[in-house]
Amino acid sequence: MDDKMNIQWYPGHMTKTRRQMEADLKLVDAVCEIVDARIPLASRNPDIDAICGAKPRMMILNRIDLADPAATAVWADWFRKQGMAVVPTDCKSRRGINRFVPAVRELLSEKLRRYAEKGFVNKPLKLMIVGIPNVGKSTFINQVAGRKGAKAENRPGVTRGKQWVTVDNGLLLLDTPGILWPKLGDEEVGRRLAYTGAVKDNVLDTETLALHLIKLLYTRYPEALRERYKLDCPPETDGFALLSEAARKRGFLLARGELDTERMARILLEEFRSGKIGKFTLELPEGTEETTHV
Repeated sequence: MDDKMNIQWYPGHMTKTRRQMEADLKLVDAVCEIVDARIPLASRNPDIDAICGAKPRMMILNRIDLADPAATAVWADWFRKQGMAVVPTDCKSRRGINRFVPAVRELLSEKLRRYAEKGFVNKPLKLMIVGIPNVGKSTFINQVAGRKGAKAENRPGVTRGKQWVTVDNGLLLLDTPGILWPKLGDEEVGRRLAYTGAVKDNVLDTETLALHLIKLLYTRYPEALRERYKLDCPPETDGFALLSEAARKRGFLLARGELDTERMARILLEEFRSGKIGKFTLELPEGTEETTHV
């Protein structure tokens, strides 16, 4: 990996957060992990499985409004086969939010049954909510709890500290800061996180990032790019040529008549993140890439 892709993101508060999560695990009945439905693997912290151990697990596939619906169904099935409860959501429209509490009660039905047998009528279920920065964790918690208390911004690293959130008398959520792993050793994982804004834009060169993204999208979703940017290039066209052609079609020129690929790069990233180009999923579970069209 070159220096630009060697993303280091493990400041002191993240190390502290991991230790705190490990300590708090004994306080909760289950762990709910939130990922970006466009990149369900890249937006997972590999440390989470080790931290959570044998605790019952739930997976929230968030931002389904921006993801390919067919691919979301594939991922939901894949995570269920890993023994997890799965709830696809779009926090902006509240789609899927109402399925969360019933899914929690189903996941922990055996614990609820034991509580009832022991006469613990008002004993609440407790869930730890985990996720890397900028997957919509704070917004999800606010929607589930029907409040505006958690600070949610569209940039990494806003949520800080530990807080319990009451959903109702029978459910408490333990919010945790988003943490990434010590070193993103996989170049493509680093790019996918950057495409969606999970790492800060100043970490990677915008134009380099965009030429990789446009190539990936043109390979997976050529019709969407043809419609949005009027691209009609051979499938083997490289990313820089695709970005240049998109800039030409948009009329993005510099003073000397050169193509303004930097401007096109910024627009491509903005339009990908906002869903203006289409609904895209950038990865599929291993073994399904060849058999599933997305």
